Amino acid sequence: MNICTAVGAKNTEVRRGLAIDLGSSRTRIWAPGWKTPLDLPSSVSAGGEVVRPVRRGRVVDPAACADMLRQFLPSGTRLSCPRPVVVLSRPVLAGPDHRAAVTEALSVLRPAAVVVIDSARAAAGTAAGAGAGAYDERPLLVVDVGADLLEVTLLACGSVTDARQAEIGLRDLGPMAPGSPSTLVEAAAGMVEDMLRRDKDGAMTGALRRGPLLVGGGAVRGDLRGQLATRLRTPVRASPAPSTAVVRGAASALLSVLRHPGSAPWPRTHSGTT
Repeated sequence: MNICTAVGAKNTEVRRGLAIDLGSSRTRIWAPGWKTPLDLPSSVSAGGEVVRPVRRGRVVDPAACADMLRQFLPSGTRLSCPRPVVVLSRPVLAGPDHRAAVTEALSVLRPAAVVVIDSARAAAGTAAGAGAGAYDERPLLVVDVGADLLEVTLLACGSVTDARQAEIGLRDLGPMAPGSPSTLVEAAAGMVEDMLRRDKDGAMTGALRRGPLLVGGGAVRGDLRGQLATRLRTPVRASPAPSTAVVRGAASALLSVLRHPGSAPWPRTHSGTT
Protein backbone atom coordinates (compact mmCIF):
# COMPACT_ATOMS: atom_id res chain seq x y z
CA MET A 1 0.00 0.00 0.00
CA ASN A 2 1.30 3.45 -0.85
CA ILE A 3 2.05 5.26 2.40
CA CYS A 4 0.45 8.49 1.25
CA THR A 5 -2.83 6.88 0.14
CA ALA A 6 -3.45 5.02 3.37
CA VAL A 7 -6.98 4.75 4.71
CA GLY A 8 -8.07 7.94 6.45
CA ALA A 9 -8.35 11.23 4.65
CA LYS A 10 -8.29 13.60 7.63
CA ASN A 11 -5.12 14.53 9.48
CA THR A 12 -6.86 14.59 12.87
CA GLU A 13 -5.20 11.88 14.94
CA VAL A 14 -1.70 10.69 15.65
CA ARG A 15 -2.10 7.07 16.66
CA ARG A 16 1.41 5.69 17.08
CA GLY A 17 4.04 7.83 15.43
CA LEU A 18 5.13 10.69 13.20
CA ALA A 19 7.48 10.99 10.23
CA ILE A 20 9.05 14.44 10.00
CA ASP A 21 11.18 16.17 7.39
CA LEU A 22 12.44 19.51 8.74
CA GLY A 23 13.53 21.43 5.66
CA SER A 24 14.93 24.94 5.46
CA SER A 25 12.00 26.05 3.32
CA ARG A 26 9.23 23.52 4.03
CA THR A 27 8.41 21.13 6.85
CA ARG A 28 6.54 17.94 6.04
CA ILE A 29 4.85 15.68 8.59
CA TRP A 30 3.04 12.37 8.15
CA ALA A 31 1.32 9.95 10.54
CA PRO A 32 -0.18 6.49 9.96
CA GLY A 33 -3.74 6.86 8.68
CA TRP A 34 -3.17 10.27 7.12
CA LYS A 35 -3.94 10.41 3.42
CA THR A 36 -1.30 13.03 2.64
CA PRO A 37 1.54 14.63 4.61
CA LEU A 38 1.30 18.14 5.99
CA ASP A 39 3.40 20.48 3.85
CA LEU A 40 3.95 23.91 5.40
CA PRO A 41 6.54 26.72 5.36
CA SER A 42 9.31 26.23 7.92
CA SER A 43 8.53 29.40 9.82
CA VAL A 44 6.68 30.54 12.91
CA SER A 45 5.41 33.90 14.13
CA ALA A 46 7.07 35.16 17.31
CA GLY A 47 6.62 38.64 18.74
CA GLY A 48 5.18 39.93 15.51
CA GLU A 49 8.11 38.66 13.49
CA VAL A 50 8.50 35.64 11.24
CA VAL A 51 11.19 33.30 12.54
CA ARG A 52 12.87 30.59 10.45
CA PRO A 53 14.13 28.00 12.94
CA VAL A 54 15.73 25.78 10.27
CA ARG A 55 18.57 27.17 8.17
CA ARG A 56 20.94 25.39 5.83
CA GLY A 57 19.18 22.14 6.77
CA ARG A 58 19.88 22.51 10.49
CA VAL A 59 17.79 23.56 13.47
CA VAL A 60 19.24 26.87 14.67
CA ASP A 61 16.46 27.85 17.08
CA PRO A 62 15.15 24.80 19.01
CA ALA A 63 12.55 26.75 20.97
CA ALA A 64 11.06 28.32 17.84
CA CYS A 65 11.18 24.93 16.10
CA ALA A 66 9.22 23.39 18.98
CA ASP A 67 6.62 26.16 18.69
CA MET A 68 6.44 25.56 14.95
CA LEU A 69 5.83 21.84 15.38
CA ARG A 70 3.16 22.53 17.98
CA GLN A 71 1.37 24.92 15.65
CA PHE A 72 1.71 22.65 12.63
CA LEU A 73 -0.40 19.84 14.04
CA PRO A 74 -3.90 20.66 12.78
CA SER A 75 -6.43 22.14 15.15
CA GLY A 76 -8.12 19.31 17.02
CA THR A 77 -5.32 16.81 16.35
CA ARG A 78 -5.26 14.19 19.08
CA LEU A 79 -2.13 12.42 20.26
CA SER A 80 -4.00 9.23 21.14
CA CYS A 81 -0.60 7.63 21.72
CA PRO A 82 0.81 9.81 24.53
CA ARG A 83 4.43 9.10 23.55
CA PRO A 84 4.69 8.52 19.79
CA VAL A 85 7.66 7.13 17.91
CA VAL A 86 9.19 9.81 15.69
CA VAL A 87 11.18 9.10 12.53
CA LEU A 88 13.13 12.20 11.59
CA SER A 89 15.12 12.80 8.41
CA ARG A 90 18.36 14.73 8.66
CA PRO A 91 21.09 16.00 6.33
CA VAL A 92 23.64 13.26 5.75
CA LEU A 93 26.48 15.27 7.27
CA ALA A 94 24.54 16.73 10.19
CA GLY A 95 26.67 16.74 13.33
CA PRO A 96 26.06 16.40 17.08
CA ASP A 97 25.01 20.04 17.46
CA HIS A 98 22.12 19.46 15.05
CA ARG A 99 21.19 16.26 16.87
CA ALA A 100 21.07 18.11 20.21
CA ALA A 101 19.00 20.96 18.78
CA VAL A 102 16.55 18.54 17.15
CA THR A 103 16.19 16.55 20.38
CA GLU A 104 15.29 19.74 22.22
CA ALA A 105 12.79 20.78 19.56
CA LEU A 106 11.12 17.36 19.43
CA SER A 107 10.62 17.31 23.18
CA VAL A 108 7.36 19.16 22.62
CA LEU A 109 5.98 15.91 21.16
CA ARG A 110 7.19 13.81 24.13
CA PRO A 111 8.40 11.00 21.85
CA ALA A 112 9.05 7.54 23.25
CA ALA A 113 11.93 7.20 20.78
CA VAL A 114 13.43 9.05 17.85
CA VAL A 115 14.75 7.16 14.83
CA VAL A 116 17.00 9.30 12.66
CA ILE A 117 17.35 8.48 8.98
CA ASP A 118 19.64 10.20 6.49
CA SER A 119 17.61 12.13 3.95
CA ALA A 120 19.45 10.52 1.04
CA ARG A 121 18.50 7.03 2.18
CA ALA A 122 14.91 8.08 2.76
CA ALA A 123 14.65 9.51 -0.75
CA ALA A 124 16.39 6.50 -2.31
CA GLY A 125 13.98 4.09 -0.62
CA THR A 126 11.03 6.02 -2.00
CA ALA A 127 12.47 6.08 -5.53
CA ALA A 128 13.09 2.34 -5.44
CA GLY A 129 9.35 1.80 -5.07
CA ALA A 130 10.00 -1.05 -2.66
CA GLY A 131 8.34 -1.82 0.62
CA ALA A 132 9.13 -0.14 3.91
CA GLY A 133 12.68 -0.77 5.03
CA ALA A 134 13.83 -2.04 1.64
CA TYR A 135 16.89 -0.69 -0.10
CA ASP A 136 18.72 -1.16 -3.37
CA GLU A 137 22.08 -2.91 -3.06
CA ARG A 138 23.44 -1.29 -6.22
CA PRO A 139 25.53 1.89 -5.83
CA LEU A 140 23.36 4.99 -6.11
CA LEU A 141 24.33 8.66 -6.24
CA VAL A 142 21.74 10.97 -4.68
CA VAL A 143 21.91 14.70 -5.45
CA ASP A 144 19.66 16.68 -3.10
CA VAL A 145 19.15 20.29 -4.15
CA GLY A 146 17.17 22.05 -1.44
CA ALA A 147 16.31 25.63 -0.63
CA ASP A 148 19.44 26.27 1.43
CA LEU A 149 21.54 23.13 1.15
CA LEU A 150 23.15 20.97 -1.52
CA GLU A 151 24.15 17.38 -0.73
CA VAL A 152 25.71 14.68 -2.87
CA THR A 153 25.61 11.21 -1.32
CA LEU A 154 26.89 7.84 -2.48
CA LEU A 155 24.89 4.87 -1.25
CA ALA A 156 25.95 1.22 -1.50
CA CYS A 157 23.90 -1.64 -0.07
CA GLY A 158 21.65 0.97 1.51
CA SER A 159 24.45 2.62 3.52
CA VAL A 160 26.19 5.95 3.07
CA THR A 161 29.74 5.36 1.85
CA ASP A 162 30.67 8.94 0.91
CA ALA A 163 29.03 12.35 0.98
CA ARG A 164 29.68 16.01 0.31
CA GLN A 165 27.73 19.10 1.32
CA ALA A 166 27.65 22.78 0.38
CA GLU A 167 25.70 25.58 2.03
CA ILE A 168 24.05 26.73 -1.17
CA GLY A 169 20.57 26.16 -2.51
CA LEU A 170 17.74 27.38 -4.70
CA ARG A 171 17.12 30.37 -2.46
CA ASP A 172 20.61 31.65 -3.24
CA LEU A 173 19.62 32.08 -6.90
CA GLY A 174 17.39 35.02 -5.98
CA PRO A 175 13.71 35.75 -5.24
CA MET A 176 11.56 32.81 -6.38
CA ALA A 177 14.78 31.28 -7.75
CA PRO A 178 14.46 32.63 -11.32
CA GLY A 179 18.19 32.65 -12.03
CA SER A 180 20.32 30.19 -13.90
CA PRO A 181 21.12 27.10 -11.83
CA SER A 182 24.68 26.97 -13.19
CA THR A 183 26.15 27.82 -9.77
CA LEU A 184 24.37 24.85 -8.19
CA VAL A 185 25.28 22.59 -11.10
CA GLU A 186 28.97 23.48 -10.85
CA ALA A 187 28.95 22.99 -7.08
CA ALA A 188 27.33 19.56 -7.43
CA ALA A 189 29.66 18.57 -10.27
CA GLY A 190 32.70 19.61 -8.23
CA MET A 191 31.63 17.37 -5.36
CA VAL A 192 30.95 14.47 -7.72
CA GLU A 193 34.39 14.85 -9.31
CA ASP A 194 36.07 14.91 -5.91
CA MET A 195 34.23 11.75 -4.86
CA LEU A 196 35.17 10.11 -8.16
CA ARG A 197 38.87 10.83 -7.58
CA ARG A 198 38.61 9.03 -4.24
CA ASP A 199 36.68 6.07 -5.66
CA LYS A 200 38.71 3.00 -4.69
CA ASP A 201 36.20 0.20 -5.25
CA GLY A 202 34.40 1.41 -8.37
CA ALA A 203 31.13 2.17 -6.55
CA MET A 204 31.15 5.81 -7.63
CA THR A 205 31.88 4.86 -11.22
CA GLY A 206 29.01 2.39 -11.18
CA ALA A 207 26.66 4.94 -9.63
CA LEU A 208 27.50 7.51 -12.31
CA ARG A 209 27.00 4.97 -15.06
CA ARG A 210 23.59 4.17 -13.59
CA GLY A 211 22.73 7.86 -13.37
CA PRO A 212 22.31 10.13 -10.33
CA LEU A 213 18.95 10.49 -8.58
CA LEU A 214 17.92 14.13 -8.23
CA VAL A 215 15.70 15.01 -5.27
CA GLY A 216 14.52 18.14 -3.45
CA GLY A 217 13.13 21.31 -4.95
CA GLY A 218 15.84 21.31 -7.59
CA ALA A 219 14.41 18.15 -9.13
CA VAL A 220 11.33 20.02 -10.37
CA ARG A 221 13.51 22.37 -12.42
CA GLY A 222 14.07 20.91 -15.86
CA ASP A 223 16.87 23.37 -16.60
CA LEU A 224 18.86 22.25 -13.56
CA ARG A 225 18.37 18.59 -14.35
CA GLY A 226 19.40 19.11 -17.98
CA GLN A 227 22.49 21.13 -17.13
CA LEU A 228 23.59 18.60 -14.52
CA ALA A 229 23.19 15.72 -16.99
CA THR A 230 25.25 17.62 -19.57
CA ARG A 231 27.93 18.54 -17.05
CA LEU A 232 28.25 14.99 -15.68
CA ARG A 233 27.80 13.38 -19.12
CA THR A 234 25.31 10.90 -17.75
CA PRO A 235 21.51 10.68 -17.50
CA VAL A 236 20.01 12.30 -14.40
CA ARG A 237 16.63 11.05 -13.22
CA ALA A 238 14.29 12.95 -10.95
CA SER A 239 12.65 11.21 -8.03
CA PRO A 240 8.86 10.82 -8.31
CA ALA A 241 7.21 13.70 -6.42
CA PRO A 242 10.68 14.91 -5.39
CA SER A 243 9.51 17.56 -2.91
CA THR A 244 7.95 14.92 -0.65
CA ALA A 245 10.34 12.05 -1.39
CA VAL A 246 12.16 12.38 1.92
CA VAL A 247 9.08 12.48 4.16
CA ARG A 248 7.58 9.56 2.24
CA GLY A 249 10.77 7.61 2.83
CA ALA A 250 10.68 8.55 6.52
CA ALA A 251 7.05 7.43 6.63
CA SER A 252 8.00 4.11 5.11
CA ALA A 253 10.69 3.73 7.77
CA LEU A 254 8.14 4.62 10.47
CA LEU A 255 5.78 1.88 9.32
CA SER A 256 8.66 -0.58 9.37
CA VAL A 257 9.65 0.42 12.89
CA LEU A 258 6.06 0.19 14.15
CA ARG A 259 5.67 -3.28 12.62
CA HIS A 260 9.01 -4.52 13.92
CA PRO A 261 9.89 -2.67 17.16
CA GLY A 262 13.58 -2.71 17.92
CA SER A 263 14.68 -3.18 14.33
CA ALA A 264 16.24 -0.45 12.22
CA PRO A 265 14.52 0.13 8.85
CA TRP A 266 17.85 0.65 7.08
CA PRO A 267 21.39 -0.43 7.84
CA ARG A 268 23.25 1.88 10.21
CA THR A 269 20.16 3.95 10.98
CA HIS A 270 20.65 5.55 14.37
CA SER A 271 17.90 5.14 16.90
CA GLY A 272 17.67 6.30 20.45
CA THR A 273 15.44 7.45 23.24
CA THR A 274 14.95 11.11 23.99
